[in-house]
Amino acid sequence: MVEWTDSERTIINGIFANLNYEDIGPKALCRCLIVYPWTQRYFGAFGNLYNADAIMANPLIAAHGTKILHGMDRALKNMDDIKNTYATLSELHSEKLHVDPDNFRLLADCLSIVIAAEMGYEFTPDMQAAWQKFLSVVVSALGRQYH
Repeated sequence: MVEWTDSERTIINGIFANLNYEDIGPKALCRCLIVYPWTQRYFGAFGNLYNADAIMANPLIAAHGTKILHGMDRALKNMDDIKNTYATLSELHSEKLHVDPDNFRLLADCLSIVIAAEMGYEFTPDMQAAWQKFLSVVVSALGRQYH
């Protein structure tokens, strides 16, 4: 079990409280699909992903990016039991969708980049440390079914 300090909880809640989900989620997913093009293989049913412009203009990608970020609300609300909170989602991505678990880390990295760009100097090293810890727990929980 992960131990969270009061400061970490406050920082993580503060980051989420200031996120524009409909902006940040799509940007993070688009960045992941563009920077790591092999991740596109899981989105074949989403239509045209032939280049960066097509990916960024794709409404299905935007909607899924928003859905992913809203899905992280579950981790935020269950910080003391993220592993069990994401057990079903981990099983879905492993057993049905066959997603490479490393892609969760790639998306988490892209999310951090987008949030840092959005927050600028307000995204302090202490904030990043708490945020990265949170994302590491989320990524581990999503990859749980693979172990």
